[in-house]
Amino acid sequence: MTRIAVSLHTASGLEPIELAIRDLVIAGWTGRDRTAVEAHIHELTALGVAPPSRTPIFYRVSASLLTTAAEIQVLGSDSSGEVEFVLIRHRARLLLGLGSDHTDRKAEAAGVALSKQLCPKVISPDVWDFADVEPHWESLSVRSVVVEASRPVLYQEGSVSQILHPGALLESYGETADAMFCGTLAAIGGVRWSGEFSMELEDPVLRRKLQHRYTVEALPVET
Repeated sequence: MTRIAVSLHTASGLEPIELAIRDLVIAGWTGRDRTAVEAHIHELTALGVAPPSRTPIFYRVSASLLTTAAEIQVLGSDSSGEVEFVLIRHRARLLLGLGSDHTDRKAEAAGVALSKQLCPKVISPDVWDFADVEPHWESLSVRSVVVEASRPVLYQEGSVSQILHPGALLESYGETADAMFCGTLAAIGGVRWSGEFSMELEDPVLRRKLQHRYTVEALPVET
């Protein structure tokens, strides 16, 4: 079991809590537009990535991959981040966090499940109570920014309404998940490496954001 210290936003301020994560799940192919999902599957199949056995699909990965770190290490420079909203169970509450399903793209061609296991899964150090945002869920949005040639570049942006609703994802999984990364949006300009990844989840109704940034160190690949 992995224990992660985070801060929960409450009406009276930030409440420090400790998450106990044993079952970490990465949900894939979670877009609401099923035609677009199928088109993307065909695109990746042409690149050598095997199509999923079902959609959505749920990959169980080691809970020890979960981190709030501001710096991670990966092998080589074939990986990239993916901004996602994250559902977290804490006692009787369902919490909402922000995360990046950092994934090794080279290994993805050998096996998606394998690629999901090779990189840290970064989450924000702050979380919200899902009950606070559920009434206006469709208004939330996510975005990510990478750094290229020393300049910030918008990498992903869109509404959470492009992803299956949290209730539908939990129902589809059908088992207990202490934390679930819920799927991502298309990368603007294509999936690619960056040594810096910034992400945010915005709630325009309650006028607040979850934000996190991390750097990526590429370890040398010895042959």
